[in-house]
Amino acid sequence: MTDLTDKTQAPHQGFWDDLRGGCFEQGYLQAGPVNTRFLRAGNSDLPPLILLHGTGGHAEAYTRNLIQHGAHFNTYAIDMVGHGYSSKPDTDYEIANYVEHLKDVIDALGFDKIYLSGESLGGWVAARFALTHPDRIERMVLNTTGGATCYPEVMARIKSLTTAAVENPTWDTVKARLEWLMADPATVTDDLIACRQAIYQQTEMPMAMRHILCLQEPDIRIPNNLTDAEWGAISQPTLVLWTSKDPTADVSVGQKIADMIPNSQFVVIPDCGHWPQFEDHIAFNEIHLNFLRGTN
Repeated sequence: MTDLTDKTQAPHQGFWDDLRGGCFEQGYLQAGPVNTRFLRAGNSDLPPLILLHGTGGHAEAYTRNLIQHGAHFNTYAIDMVGHGYSSKPDTDYEIANYVEHLKDVIDALGFDKIYLSGESLGGWVAARFALTHPDRIERMVLNTTGGATCYPEVMARIKSLTTAAVENPTWDTVKARLEWLMADPATVTDDLIACRQAIYQQTEMPMAMRHILCLQEPDIRIPNNLTDAEWGAISQPTLVLWTSKDPTADVSVGQKIADMIPNSQFVVIPDCGHWPQFEDHIAFNEIHLNFLRGTN
């Protein structure tokens, strides 16, 4: 019998390995002007949880977490505006645009309050949403979050890898973009590459990606970042989750964010890069669910 707690076993090789343990669905909803794609697990009797991916990402960032969270939450992983298979309006996507889209998603689903978790760009959006709509969040997780740094070398790397993958979406360019996210490049599966390649081959994607990457320009990024006072004004119970090998920012950045948020916890998952929810899903799911359920 396979030991599902053994982290030394070979990584999953496909999305079906991640999702076959439970029921899930793909769907679309109209969130304001944005036709929004989602993956969902769980039922409507459970508290609602929304998962937000990072820059250039899509709902499949959470295939290794969806079923496990669906056992406890009515769980939605969405394609944010401009991303995945959601609508791609021809305008720059700053954090306020993502916040408005998230609010429209929550309203369209009929939720008063949600549990919210975001990775990278998704954490940045979640943090800003917590400030603009504090009454809509029960608990929040900021996973290797953006919104606190402006490192030219990191922004240049994101732009170069992402632009190459979108303008010439070959297997190798898409693979290189995904491998940059991981501490261990072998974590990138063929399914993940094929999924993102198909998304990046959409006709509208080069236009949308130029708008997505506006946040990698210092003159746009800095005004969108949260100030120290704004981090300190987040009132919801918050888990700041970091990794020991995040390519975007050192552990000290996560610790500083956690120190500024009054009602926060800080956890580091070792030997992971920018996607701990995918790279060490066993540790992530346990830590994440314990916090969201208030059982830690």
